[in-house]
Amino acid sequence: MREIRSVLIAADKFKGSLTAIEVAEHVTVGLRRIAPALRVESLPIADGGDGTVNAAVAAGFERRTAQVTGPLGEQVTAAYALRETTAVVEMAEASGLRQLPKGVFAPLIATTYGTGELLRAVLDAGARTIVLGVGGSATTDGGAGMLAALGARFTDANGIPIGPGGGALATIASADLSGLDARLTETEVILASDVDNPLRGPKGAPAVYGPQKGASDADIAALDAALGRYTKVLGETLGPAAFEAAKAPGAGAAGGIGYGARVGLRARFCLGVEVLFELLGFAEALERADFVITGEGSLDEQTLRGKAPAGVARAARAKGADVVAVCGRLALPPRTLGGAGIRRAYALLEIEPDPARCMALAGPLLERAAERIARDFLV
Repeated sequence: MREIRSVLIAADKFKGSLTAIEVAEHVTVGLRRIAPALRVESLPIADGGDGTVNAAVAAGFERRTAQVTGPLGEQVTAAYALRETTAVVEMAEASGLRQLPKGVFAPLIATTYGTGELLRAVLDAGARTIVLGVGGSATTDGGAGMLAALGARFTDANGIPIGPGGGALATIASADLSGLDARLTETEVILASDVDNPLRGPKGAPAVYGPQKGASDADIAALDAALGRYTKVLGETLGPAAFEAAKAPGAGAAGGIGYGARVGLRARFCLGVEVLFELLGFAEALERADFVITGEGSLDEQTLRGKAPAGVARAARAKGADVVAVCGRLALPPRTLGGAGIRRAYALLEIEPDPARCMALAGPLLERAAERIARDFLV
């Protein structure tokens, strides 16, 4: 085994337990108990979903906040990250499930209006490149609320503005995007997502992600039909490209905000982890490392579909660095892990099999897992 002098910790959050920053801190503590002289560099990462702003701030962006409209119309404080003229916006900060009262879901009326207000705030702050990270949304309104906050107008057959949420899209009769904030024409918007779902259909936003937002089967059908009407009206207003955009990868991201961003903001879809890697300086950090530790709360099939650990492992393997992973739950066999470039995974549930205790004690358990990594690979 070759000598390892420098370790890079590039892990995502453990959702519900630890932020990406906390994951790196606990892993560092465990490693240094066994190998105190080891050089350890931390680079908290994200894939466009929850934790994206925190990862940007950890990499040197300035954290700022704005008062915006939450998914149910209440005022919430939403954070974004800014460095010179580049901003990182996390739609979940304004329109995410975490902004709903505990146990409350509103699949038909939750709105992305606050995300539009957050985008307006970053434009006011001087941003001309905006990375819009999407994920963890409470909404399925196709980004209509976001566009309305930026100046678009959606009305029913009587010329009255439609209500909030995806359900109201069933009444849309006309769309006017001429009032969109003029600064958007000179702003690059990058849609950063880890999903490539279309807007509608069996793999669309309502069918795939509606249930986690509290949507019943009837709600899912109603939302899919309402998004169909929304697409029809935008297609009649903007031309065939608006119809095609509904089928494009990422259109169904975060309840269809991907579609609204593509059509209204001329956003460019990119795999979230690749965008964040560039912003966070991952390639440079990887060059300084002999060994890489990545991970997230659950290593499963979704991990392989564009999640941060898969991107880390792919890049590290190309450089020739060994990669291991830490996680709360492991649902991938060794052969699949190896195919993804991960030599071994260390799951906290293997140390503490009770899920509730495992989540509550995630930090200390992660330190124990890091000690095992150090013994297995680093000393």
